[in-house]
Amino acid sequence: MPIIEVSDLTKSYRVYQKREGLMDSVRGLFHREYREVQAVRGIDLTVEQGEFVAFLGPNGAGKTTTLKLLSGVINPTSGSATVMGYVPWERKHDYRRRFALVMGQKNQLWWDLPAQESYRLHQQIYGIDPQEFKQRLQELADLLDVARLLGQPVRELSLGERMKMELMAALLHSPDVLFLDEPTIGLDVIAQHNIQQFLKYYQEKRKITILLTSHYMKDVAALCKRVVIIADGRIQYDGSLSGIVDKFSGSKIVTLQFAEDVQPSNLGLIGEVLDTNWPKARIRIPRAEVPSRLAQALRDHTVEDVSVEDPPLEDVIADLFHAVGQDQRDADAAAAEQAATS
Repeated sequence: MPIIEVSDLTKSYRVYQKREGLMDSVRGLFHREYREVQAVRGIDLTVEQGEFVAFLGPNGAGKTTTLKLLSGVINPTSGSATVMGYVPWERKHDYRRRFALVMGQKNQLWWDLPAQESYRLHQQIYGIDPQEFKQRLQELADLLDVARLLGQPVRELSLGERMKMELMAALLHSPDVLFLDEPTIGLDVIAQHNIQQFLKYYQEKRKITILLTSHYMKDVAALCKRVVIIADGRIQYDGSLSGIVDKFSGSKIVTLQFAEDVQPSNLGLIGEVLDTNWPKARIRIPRAEVPSRLAQALRDHTVEDVSVEDPPLEDVIADLFHAVGQDQRDADAAAAEQAATS
């Protein structure tokens, strides 16, 4: 049985539309205008126990809303979901003891107190046996190399150190499911790497289920075999990381090293020239035309070396987000035009 099951889940909000100007502001006190924002538009998702799944999407795509729904922070407009057999928004105590939510932009630790004081509060809230609490705290502190910082006020810690403390707080009660919302946001490269290594080790050791949102592709590449892409509140892709490029990229990046001393003027016939550092040139070529374009280049020029690569993953995903956004803007414009003429 899947540990997370989501079926046709939707969430919409009514947002107050405030108009500019004094008179319109006064009118708004008596006759308010609202518009409906659909944050999640009927998503279906299944996650098996022990999976480490990346949940990707642009800002406003519905990622954080979905995590809030699955953790029971908010109620859905329609649809259903279960996590470990529990309906999240029923907020049963047994469910609360079996999951954890970490949001990179929110703090769950007392700012002016040492983290160890907040951990003692967590111990009482979750009813953790004192001996188990001591062992878990020591294990996590050793894994994250923060034992020396437990007695230091949280406000005095660096951003990376605070995130380590937040992860410890989330894992002290040994949850079966962990929701991570951009845990490495704002961290430097070293801090990101440390968090990645810890999460990878801990997940492999404990076999817990993790759903991760992140804008850093390095997080995703280092941790997740499965990727779910959400845009405009809908799931656009669910599969392997490598499959994203195969499905959404229509081109390859070809790097050619020429033997010619002078750069020819007809490189554009091979494809879209991205940049040149003569005698090298990077050229974008439609995927289906790579063999014929390369054959033509070899006939027309003296080439010493050739490499063919997929475009960067970030570029492919960005193009996908742009295409989905453009489709939605076109649909909104068409709906507005139809409303104006009716």
